Amino acid sequence: MSVLIEAKMISKIYNENSAAEVKALNNVSLNVNEREFIAVLGQSGSGKSTLMNILGCLDIPTYGSYHLRGLPVNEMKPSRLSLIRSHEIGFIFQGFNLITALTAFENVELPLIYQGVGRRERRERTVMALDAVGLFDRMQHRPQELSGGQQQRVAIARAIVTDPPIIMADEPTGNLDSKSGADIMEKLIELNEEGNTVLLITHDQQLASFAKRIITLQDGKIIDDRINRPADTLGVF
Repeated sequence: MSVLIEAKMISKIYNENSAAEVKALNNVSLNVNEREFIAVLGQSGSGKSTLMNILGCLDIPTYGSYHLRGLPVNEMKPSRLSLIRSHEIGFIFQGFNLITALTAFENVELPLIYQGVGRRERRERTVMALDAVGLFDRMQHRPQELSGGQQQRVAIARAIVTDPPIIMADEPTGNLDSKSGADIMEKLIELNEEGNTVLLITHDQQLASFAKRIITLQDGKIIDDRINRPADTLGVF
């Protein structure tokens, strides 16, 4: 497998050189290969969400270098970063981040509109994405008409509709019951088996156990990086 992500000596410092300085990341280095399923594990304040924001091109490091497919991301202008996010990365967030005024179909279609995809192709790809997460019969429902698990499946459909090679999921089961959480984890495992690189951000050891590699953060530093034998069943939920 080839290297997809290469981060070297990444630091993220807020309010640098002041009494309120916070070092969210401290000289973090890691490589991510294509088709890996990695859990980034850590408690609140460990730096895991900051790391995801940088790897997901939502933020840039204060120090260090980050290359995605060999391209120097931390040297890119905001417009280029936006393009990278649009084509390379699908995001799934704990809070779903759906637009309440739009239907499930319209929420999933939106990234394709931003990409300039034609209307007919947009419809085909949107229907396929919603069908893939089991929501073909809920396409015209708005978020408030869906359960939490269904809303997160809409968010997954939105993440995969552009066919990005990387899926970044930040505490994707945090607002869900155990049954819905198991469904979401099952879908992430399936996406990885289909060829997507998956980065799961979590504080939950149980969720991390389904990943093939676990990176543990504490106080902005990687304290463990190990290959994992994924849990055999989702019945632990």
